[in-house]
Amino acid sequence: MAPKDYVSRGQAKTPSVSSRPPFPWVRFTLTLLLIIAFVAFLWYIRQVNADKVTLPQKKPPQKVLQLPEIPEEKWEYYKLLPDLKNTVEVDVPEQKKRDKTYVMQCGSFRKKSQAEAMRANIAFQGLESQVETTSGKNGVWHRVVLGPYQRKRHGESDRHKLQKASITTCRIW
Repeated sequence: MAPKDYVSRGQAKTPSVSSRPPFPWVRFTLTLLLIIAFVAFLWYIRQVNADKVTLPQKKPPQKVLQLPEIPEEKWEYYKLLPDLKNTVEVDVPEQKKRDKTYVMQCGSFRKKSQAEAMRANIAFQGLESQVETTSGKNGVWHRVVLGPYQRKRHGESDRHKLQKASITTCRIW
């Protein structure tokens, strides 16, 4: 009786013979030739560069060139200018102190709990804010504000700190 290893789903198979390719002599020979050629190329480069390298030769000392004499100045503005020790006084008007201050508003909420939550997030960033409650014809609103700032630049600086913390609703007024 024939072994059942060759039968699969009713189809007969021929036994598989290990068909390992013979050692690739062509590849081995080609690789060996490339390595030998590379080594020969490196040896050739070394020989060519060794021929080009020469020791520096001592040059005979050269004569030291003397600088020419300083020519006389042909300009007269040094004589025409007034004494350089004198000072000139200039009236500079004093800058006016700005009356305008800036306030940054980060949110406006109907519920005070939402405003307090926003204020807590701002406090985690190291900034102090206030909740201002206003009532108008639209009802009661709770605004979260920072400031006042003397310069808009200071408000912008704080706004950038808050933007890094993903609080992007702040506007400067």
